[in-house]
Amino acid sequence: MNDILTTVFGLCGGLAMFLFGMNSMSDALQKAAGARMKQILSYLTRNPIMGALAGALVTAVLQSSSATTVMVIGFVSAGLMSLPQAISVIFGANIGTTMTAQLMAFKISDYIYPIIFIGFMIYFVSKKERVKNIGMVIFSFGLLFEGIEIMGSVMKPLASSAIFTDLMGKVTEIPALGIVLGAVMTLVVQSSSATIAVLQNFAAQAGPDGVTSIMGLTGAIPILLGDNIGTTITALLASVGQNKAAKRTALSHSVFNLSGSIVMAFLIRPFAAFITFISPKGNEVDVIARQIANAHTTFNIVCTLIWLPLIPLMVRIVTTIIRGDDKTARAACQPQYLDNRLIDQPVAAMYLVSQEIRRCAAYALDMLRSSKAVLAGDEELANQYDTNLDVVKQLRASIVDYTTRLLSRGGLTEMQSERTAGLLYVVNNIDRVTERTEEVTEVVRDLQATGKKLSEQANSELQHCYDVALKLFDRSLRSIQEGDAELARSITVDKKKMRKAQKKFNKAHLARVKAGECEPEMTAQYTAILYGLERMVDNCVSIAEEAMDGIRFVTLEPDVAKELAVENTQLPE
Repeated sequence: MNDILTTVFGLCGGLAMFLFGMNSMSDALQKAAGARMKQILSYLTRNPIMGALAGALVTAVLQSSSATTVMVIGFVSAGLMSLPQAISVIFGANIGTTMTAQLMAFKISDYIYPIIFIGFMIYFVSKKERVKNIGMVIFSFGLLFEGIEIMGSVMKPLASSAIFTDLMGKVTEIPALGIVLGAVMTLVVQSSSATIAVLQNFAAQAGPDGVTSIMGLTGAIPILLGDNIGTTITALLASVGQNKAAKRTALSHSVFNLSGSIVMAFLIRPFAAFITFISPKGNEVDVIARQIANAHTTFNIVCTLIWLPLIPLMVRIVTTIIRGDDKTARAACQPQYLDNRLIDQPVAAMYLVSQEIRRCAAYALDMLRSSKAVLAGDEELANQYDTNLDVVKQLRASIVDYTTRLLSRGGLTEMQSERTAGLLYVVNNIDRVTERTEEVTEVVRDLQATGKKLSEQANSELQHCYDVALKLFDRSLRSIQEGDAELARSITVDKKKMRKAQKKFNKAHLARVKAGECEPEMTAQYTAILYGLERMVDNCVSIAEEAMDGIRFVTLEPDVAKELAVENTQLPE
């Protein structure tokens, strides 16, 4: 009983250390990659081949094909990626996840502790964030291998167990049993990399002759195929509650792995012979870990090469299984892009935040136009004002909550934290513009409720100030979207025109009051509207200042790619 407990606890402890090391390495790799992670993501939507390559690279960084697939499902659900594009990325993700198994096959047991020590010292001594992240990658890499060593040492007694020897014999004779076993293991652990690491360690245990593996490659391949099937469950779970496009994306992952596994189940022996031929030669127990890694990589590369030109067929299959179109659209006030499952992937999460801020800003801009329509008496446009107000308020609350959680999780680099905080400042200033708009609109409506009207000249002056506020608000948003510091600087210059216009119009109004052309009791409302519009411009300047400090929306386009043309709009004199 004590031996059994020792084996179980050792296996669980080694697995825990392996998973911790893998997750820590993933976090550190994302931080160390920094801007390069964004460049990798920029290839996601180009073409199927580049999509597959990007999927492999992203998975190599995230150390999880499930994480990549969940990210892609989030992008598809938000309408940022088409189904064929997403499918190509998922194909690549299946190749990327095999890199972990290749690493596991290296025999570095004599170097684990030096690796852990070197990684810790780099992390502990360095002051630079990038170097500290590299140190954490090395440290986590060592922990990952130490977990494997622990699992390997506690599984050695199993090689002499008649029960396990008999079970492995059945797996070799009945491939379906191995496939089920691999799928269940991955479903429980929620990591195909972890179950394959366990498989490599167990297969490396010698049989009675001390030379051959306890299970052999033909016994390991069915379990490997089951691991590939089990990893699709995470994607299917992630698609629950999503639109049909997201469900089809998850289903394509399952179809890819299921179809390949079913075909390969009938070709296990020739496949094993091929893997043995291309793998290093030697005693089976010494080379089987590499053979399993090569089998994993070869299986996924072959499946990808077969399916890549057949993406239209894959689309047809998943659309046939999941029929119909997405008829239920989200309410305008609900976030369209924010996805809580991607909050642990900083670049993807920051991209989604940028998309949602763009959407919120568009409603805020429409709200300001509607406010101008209220002053002009345009009922058709004025009716949109209250709707836009509710949308902006609720979107702003969702963005602030999401961004705050993103910042608080501690997964961002210093630069990413600064950029995310800048985006939070931008959305708060967009909200302040809507508050000023609300204040000004209330004054206009109160004025209209009295039945009194501003003079034609006064109305023209206020319309002029509305136009200035609209143009500066639009420019400030474009300066953040495009990262255009020159456009941002022009806003601070043009703010002075607004201030001069306000003083000029106040004097003109007082002159009209003196001349009896305007009623004195309307002075308070007139000046309140002017003051509110000027405060909006102050918020536009605050947004522009963020652009001058290098804050911009996160896109999946390379920074050196095509830039949007900046319209040279002249403010009214």
